[in-house]
Amino acid sequence: MEEPNTVTCTAPVNIAVIKYWGKRNEELILPINSSLSVTLHQDQLKTTTTVATSRSFQEDRIWLNGKEEDVTHPRLQSCLREIRRLARKRTKDADAASDPMRSSYKVHICSVNDFPTAAGLASSAAGFACLVYTLAQVLGVEGELSEIARQGSGSACRSMYGGFVQWIMGEEVNGKDSLAQQVAPETHWPELRVLVLVASAERKPVGSTSGMQTSVQTSLLLKQRAEAVVPGRMVEMIEAVQRRDFAAFAELTMKDSNQFHATCLDTYPPIFYLNSVSQQVINLVHRYNGHYKETRLAYTFDAGPNAVIYTLQQHVPEFVQAVQHFFPPETNGGEFVRGLPIEQVALSGELKQAIGLEPLPKGISYVISTKVGPGPCVLEDPTQHLLGSDGWPKETL
Repeated sequence: MEEPNTVTCTAPVNIAVIKYWGKRNEELILPINSSLSVTLHQDQLKTTTTVATSRSFQEDRIWLNGKEEDVTHPRLQSCLREIRRLARKRTKDADAASDPMRSSYKVHICSVNDFPTAAGLASSAAGFACLVYTLAQVLGVEGELSEIARQGSGSACRSMYGGFVQWIMGEEVNGKDSLAQQVAPETHWPELRVLVLVASAERKPVGSTSGMQTSVQTSLLLKQRAEAVVPGRMVEMIEAVQRRDFAAFAELTMKDSNQFHATCLDTYPPIFYLNSVSQQVINLVHRYNGHYKETRLAYTFDAGPNAVIYTLQQHVPEFVQAVQHFFPPETNGGEFVRGLPIEQVALSGELKQAIGLEPLPKGISYVISTKVGPGPCVLEDPTQHLLGSDGWPKETL
């Protein structure tokens, strides 16, 4: 039996600063507004996917985080179908040397996240971006892939690029112009830092897909947001990023997060993604900024209670110390801060007093310290494949 053709890639998480919430077409995943995100570094958060293809495979199969999942999931099927269609088209156009049958072979897909799945940490975005990118590598498909990733999970189209990325909502009915586009590369703003405050690693109570549907059907505020607010904010946000204007970037980020959660409250029945820990983080950020009389921190929350904090490198040590003070971690737990190392500093009594919140013990489980990072990439080292040389998951998963 010949060895399968195997490729392994990684893809990043992205965190929106101008939020996507609501679809105008469920099947094609076309949004009611454009959005903008920051791609996080894969040294801290990533999905790794191996795809193997072989004429000997009997059927398509997929394993996620060590467990076999249903390969007939409609969104997964959309991505497989589109990539295979492009592969067939390419084979027709290409030289006879390439294997014309390759696009019809069955695939084995194995994928792992190094962060909690479905806890509001954009796991589906990284997952579908990685799937589409890896399938494209295996089947020799090149060119614009964000449109295909979008059909797996809307925000996945933004994980196809590094740095700062906009998802242009588009106007065409077939969705051909609803694409992601890089606004600035990951090298553009080296001082920018990202801290993920993990308040809960549980699954969210209302999934994004069903939450969005209910919001679109019932929230007048969401309609107003999409039509009258977001277009102007997109322009302002792109300008703030291009100018590296942290105060403008931060204020827009916080206002947009707050408005997104306001539309969740305006949904009927209302959706609560933020909890008391999230609200305390919001208070902490505003009081911290107030104390310094300048905007040094920004928060944003997706469909879950975890806070993502944007700040500049020089403010990271003090803010992390403030988080540890106002959310005292379990003393016997593992590391409180994971990812990029952060130096220890003392908190001034003045700052503690200015913030003046009642500490919430164990409110934050841990902090992931990271920065802006690149888009998907191929892992050249075959020992990193998640599938063995026979095309089946390695036992160690």
